[in-house]
Amino acid sequence: MPTLELTPDESRILGVLVEKELTTPDLYPLTLHAVVAGANQKSNRHPVLSMTEDQARAAMVSLRAKGLVVQLDGHGSRTSKFRHEFASKVGLTKTELVILAELLLRGPQTQGELRGRASRMHPLDSLDTVRNTLEQLMARPVPLVERLPPSAGSRAERYAQLLSPDLHANDGGGEVDEEAAETMENPPGALTLSQRVQSLETEVATLRTALRQLANQIGAEDPLAQEIREEG
Repeated sequence: MPTLELTPDESRILGVLVEKELTTPDLYPLTLHAVVAGANQKSNRHPVLSMTEDQARAAMVSLRAKGLVVQLDGHGSRTSKFRHEFASKVGLTKTELVILAELLLRGPQTQGELRGRASRMHPLDSLDTVRNTLEQLMARPVPLVERLPPSAGSRAERYAQLLSPDLHANDGGGEVDEEAAETMENPPGALTLSQRVQSLETEVATLRTALRQLANQIGAEDPLAQEIREEG
């Protein structure tokens, strides 16, 4: 198979068509409007885009010329719809298809990330399944995936698609997801605000008890008695 090169817009659209075929089959094939909405959605995308219909239309024309997309003009419908021919054109299994789509939509990822994220499109039973699929994609006569070194602070190797090599060229490791953001805000061992308040309240209660015990031992009046009367 000759080298297949995609632009960033083509990559996003192709990834969207694969994703929606598998996650919302009742709405597939997609209208151009639905393609744009899928390209610009904020979840499961990196980077988040603001693609216009003109940009999507131009990319769709190019994808059709490359044999990766088919336009459907149904009887009685004035709105054209589009479906991908990615798997048949390139010769991909379902597992290879969803892993490539995930890499097109979100950029370089680890084996664990790919398994967790691509499984929403098609079940990936184990990390071995992901690992073997990546090896197959890298071993093709024209490789479709490459291995990348771990991102900063990680030991896990990442993998990137080669259909559009410049798509995530400046990506230092992908987006920070919600779980990672929470970990960065409250790293392991750090206390949240509510935990700190609770800890301080416990310390104050302990000091009050110790002060009363000391006053009782020396025969002095309870130093907190006046405070209690005032509160009452």
